[in-house]
Parts: sequence; C-alpha cells; structure tokens
Amino acid sequence: MTRELKVNYIPLMDYSEAWEQQKQLVKEVGREEQQEHLLLLQHPPTYTIGSQRHPEHLLLSPEELKKQGISVFEIDRGGDITYHGPGQLVGYPIIWLDGAKGLDLRGYLRDLEQVVINYLAVHGVEAGRKEGLTGVWVGDRKICAIGVKFNKCPHRRGFVASHGFAFNIKAGIENEGFRGIIPCGIQDYGVTSLEACTGGTFEVGQVAREIVPLFAELFRFEPVWEEAGSLK
Repeated sequence: MTRELKVNYIPLMDYSEAWEQQKQLVKEVGREEQQEHLLLLQHPPTYTIGSQRHPEHLLLSPEELKKQGISVFEIDRGGDITYHGPGQLVGYPIIWLDGAKGLDLRGYLRDLEQVVINYLAVHGVEAGRKEGLTGVWVGDRKICAIGVKFNKCPHRRGFVASHGFAFNIKAGIENEGFRGIIPCGIQDYGVTSLEACTGGTFEVGQVAREIVPLFAELFRFEPVWEEAGSLK
C-alpha cells in the first residue's frame, strides 16, 4: 500500500531555515496534521556537527570560516561533522516510521543508502557500503553522507525521521569545504562526486527529479511534487 509523499526541490536554502522547516514538519507529521514530505535542496557553504560532537574535526579557525563564508551549526542528528554546499543534493525525508510494524531503525539507514546506490547504478557507477561506516561509497571514496534523527511521537508508537542524506553531485566539491574538516571523523578515506565518477555533467535539480521515483519505489510512496519553497 502506497502513501502520498509531498516533494519539494529548493535550489538554495540557508541551513537555519531548512532546519526550522524540518522541526515544524516533524511536529505536524507526528500529530497527523501534515502529510509526509521529502525536502530536496542545496545549501550555501555550511558545516554541520552531529551528536558525536568532535570539535577537533573542524580544522578551520573562526577567522578562516568567516573569510571563506562558511556557517557552522551544531545540530541534533547522529554522526560527526560534514559539509554542505552548492553542487550537493541534500535530502530530508520527514516520514513516519511505524513502531507497530517491527521498527528497524538501522534498516532505515540502509534503505536511504540503497536509494543512492540504485541511482548510481542507473548511471553506470558501482557503489556500495563500508562495513562499520554509514554512507555510500565508490571504492574508498564517500559519495553520499547519511545522518538522521528519529523523533519520538507522543501521540502514537514509532518515530518521525528527519535529516537525511547529502549526495555530492558536481565535480570539484570534494576540493572545497571538505578540506576544512575531517569528514565524519574518517581520516583514511576521501570523498568523490557523481560527475567525478562518471565524467558527465549533471545539474542538481536534474538529479533531484531522477532520484525521487527510486526513493518512492523503495519506501512505497506516491510522490506529489509541489512548487519550490511551498510547504502547504
């Protein structure tokens, strides 16, 4: 049985605004006042630090951050530090995970990874997972970071998921903000992008359009696209 999923693509949105929208949607979905959503967007240069809280993995001083125009947020998802910026597709599924159906929170992470793995396969890129690490990898390079929060619902059993995935699309992104951090606290491996792996050219909005049917198929949703920026 499929459920309706509202989908937005916003070409650029400040991280603080997107975070506030996520929190509002989590409350509304949890109270069954709002349908489930998939927010797809790009952020200006931003570092987000997850609940593991390793400030030593941020390598830039406050002065360097200001000079480079990179914002920093300590947030409530799992994981360590990562980078968001133009040329990366960020996806925030605000969806209901039903506690009455044998909830598998680890399985949700694996499913998010699988959506990106399936998308890469369509474009001839063999991707997979690394044991003990979250995210999607092409060889020894991470192409997509995963970090989520499971929000308890006071009105029914289960959780509303928030945060999600950050999929590197444009070539060169791996040489930008990632150089100022130890991404996800992993020193032994690097990062890559869709364009670097394929040698092709992709627009982030194009990838957003193409990945939604794969997300909807795996999670059994019927996607309904909305106008950019609309959450009504």
